[in-house]
Amino acid sequence: MKTYKFLVVEGLGVFSHFRWPLPNGGPGAWVESDAVTCRSGVHACRAADLPYWLAPRLYEIELEGPIDEQPLKVVAPRGRLIRRIDAWNDEARSEYSQMCIRRAGELADSSPQVVATWAPTPEMEAAGPPLSGFMAARIAERLGGPAAHAEERMRQSAWLVERLGIGEPRVI
Repeated sequence: MKTYKFLVVEGLGVFSHFRWPLPNGGPGAWVESDAVTCRSGVHACRAADLPYWLAPRLYEIELEGPIDEQPLKVVAPRGRLIRRIDAWNDEARSEYSQMCIRRAGELADSSPQVVATWAPTPEMEAAGPPLSGFMAARIAERLGGPAAHAEERMRQSAWLVERLGIGEPRVI
């Protein structure tokens, strides 16, 4: 299973603030921790989970040990960064945000309900990829329920997989 890890600049974990050993001509050093979901362990995501964890830097990560597969993430006791996904750059982040903003607008415009006023404008790209994706998924959910939310997130995953040239998304 290919897995991915989003980090902020300089290899810093988004939530943990752990400084990951970055790959430099080869895989980074192994990191170990007791695997307890949302508490400790090496947390990563599959291709289908990408829209839920967006951050400035994306890496492919190798996991080792028993892998606890959760609905939107995976957790293992060991992991190491294999390579940075350079295709996740400023241009790709902007394109993703614009795609989600357009999609949110399409969804909102297709409904006679009040959600039409929820549609973001192209200027809202400054909110960034995580919020743009969430807005589109939330509008889809408002119109069609939780299944529509999941479908919208899968649409976003498929876009990311194709644009970044990485693994296949799976059904959530």
